Amino acid sequence: MNYNLPLLQVGDVLLSPDIITERFCCDLVSCKGACCVEGDAGAPVTLDEIGKIEDSLDTVWLDMPARAQAVVDRQGVAYSDLEGELVTSIVDGRDCVFTCHEDGICLCLLEKAYRAGRSEFCKPISCALYPIREKRLANGLVGLNYHRWSVCGAARRKGAELNLRVYEFLKEPLIRRFGSAWYDELTATVAELRKGGYIE
Repeated sequence: MNYNLPLLQVGDVLLSPDIITERFCCDLVSCKGACCVEGDAGAPVTLDEIGKIEDSLDTVWLDMPARAQAVVDRQGVAYSDLEGELVTSIVDGRDCVFTCHEDGICLCLLEKAYRAGRSEFCKPISCALYPIREKRLANGLVGLNYHRWSVCGAARRKGAELNLRVYEFLKEPLIRRFGSAWYDELTATVAELRKGGYIE
């Protein structure tokens, strides 16, 4: 098997090959949702998502900790980080303002409200797509890279046990971001690579 594959292009999206070769499946019991609180900035968001978060704010406001409410009162649901990117606001340089803790696990209040049918907005697509990170390229294409992070070691082990690849684990958010026709094209590309003996 040849894993030294070049970048893959599906539509106007370039993907790093490890998105189709690496195994991954979130294991919240093990990682405790560390990606919601680790790091030094919030989750990347678009202007459109900021508007949707603001529309959903009343739904989750009473569930937010007082410190998180104070941050939102002071600077809003998002801010520009050191690189000039819009990201969700955070508390004490750490927790996303929409983080909640249940049984020692970090969860997203926005997603909880969505799953309960109380909101039409789930969560920023950057959160849903993780460990894939998206970047807008100068030529108008979109670049997708697989981000390896130490806090996701359990997810890599679980993915290996289930033989679940990154793009398979992220089927729902990839369809949400790029559409079902795009995802079908991706799976067809993977099938051709497998048929040609380039991947398992």
